[in-house]
Amino acid sequence: MTIICPCSSTKNYAECCQPFHDGAHFPVTTEALMRSRYSAYVVQNADYLLATWHKATRPKQLDFSEDNATWQKLNILHIKKGGVKDEKGRVEFNAFYVQDGETRLIHEISRFKKVAERWFYVDGVLD
Repeated sequence: MTIICPCSSTKNYAECCQPFHDGAHFPVTTEALMRSRYSAYVVQNADYLLATWHKATRPKQLDFSEDNATWQKLNILHIKKGGVKDEKGRVEFNAFYVQDGETRLIHEISRFKKVAERWFYVDGVLD
């Protein structure tokens, strides 16, 4: 069975974010990391989210046990730096979800930092 990747890339999950989630590959851009982190929220992969969170801002744990959000779609709005040769980057996005029967939106500008050739989520500003 083919599953479309939750990150809204239109690719198959097995060819898009799943290799990141499985640890087979690491995202080489901030956009790829953002997409894979969104997909990790959709599939409730707390281990991946924590592993890709910068150690300076990483929470001790993530608990999805009371999360009743149904994630709908990710729209990448703007990318500033965050390429293969960069050390820092920003990704502005909208993430849509349904909770308690109501469609909601998260608008965030996320900051990323590269450490030892791997990208990590640092933090984000919600709007």
